[in-house]
Amino acid sequence: MESKYHFNFEELKVYQKAIEFGELVHEQINHFPKIEDYRLSAQFARAADSIAFNIAEGSGSSDASFLNYLRIARDSSMECVAATTKAYLRNYITFEQSETNRSLLVEINKMLSALMKHLRNKKS
Repeated sequence: MESKYHFNFEELKVYQKAIEFGELVHEQINHFPKIEDYRLSAQFARAADSIAFNIAEGSGSSDASFLNYLRIARDSSMECVAATTKAYLRNYITFEQSETNRSLLVEINKMLSALMKHLRNKKS
């Protein structure tokens, strides 16, 4: 279902990819053991969702402010790398799921870096 209300940041491919990643993580953590509810599951979900949230939040700001939000989004993506590793080592996700996460995170990071570079060059 597509909304008749639209926000410009929703057109950003990196935002769309971050939303996709957050939903993937949500599905994965639904299969984590109950003991992880307030530990790894919660941390992983927050970090994954934070990527898209920071892209959205920063998009309405000045370029300098947006750059800062994109850095935070990138930091959150790195946190997701660690969470993916922990989830795999604890046998909560398969190797294939870990590789899928890592592949998406590499793609998201490349897109974030490109957008950041574009914003920096725009100032010149």
